[in-house]
Amino acid sequence: MTALKLTAIGTSSGVVIPKEMLSRLKVKKGDTLYAVETAEGYLLTPYDPAIDEQLQAGEQFMREYRDTFKALAK
Repeated sequence: MTALKLTAIGTSSGVVIPKEMLSRLKVKKGDTLYAVETAEGYLLTPYDPAIDEQLQAGEQFMREYRDTFKALAK
């Protein structure tokens, strides 16, 4: 577990994320992180939850019309 300390940034607050944590998240300066609320608290992730929902809908659509896509590919 890594403890993060809040720091003042103008009239807001921010968190400094250690290099090791950034490396494990596979992000760098300028990337966007998303804070997703879960039952246990917040999950910090570089993946946009809205995109994940769209991908799941697309996969469901492709499964539903698998035979149609196969016929169109010929």
